[in-house]
Amino acid sequence: MLTWVIYDISNDKQRSKAAKSCLRSGLYRVQKSVFLGDLNSNLVDQLALELEQTIDPKIDRIFVFPIRKSDFHQARLLGQAFDEKLVTDELNALLM
Repeated sequence: MLTWVIYDISNDKQRSKAAKSCLRSGLYRVQKSVFLGDLNSNLVDQLALELEQTIDPKIDRIFVFPIRKSDFHQARLLGQAFDEKLVTDELNALLM
């Protein structure tokens, strides 16, 4: 299923760790702190646990949103919805 990971992490080192975890899991970066990819439910759970250990829960936040592709295709993307320098051909294929 398609999975969004969106975060607001204050510490640079922790933020870098979170980004690396998302990329290692197979997600693609669509904005500086927004990732999207097609993950199975086990990988979503594993990533969520890994991300949870990366942050300070008192000040940081991470949102993990698994969604169906059919629901995603009903989304409205307005303006510069994705950072064109970060979006890869593989991600474009997921979005189409």
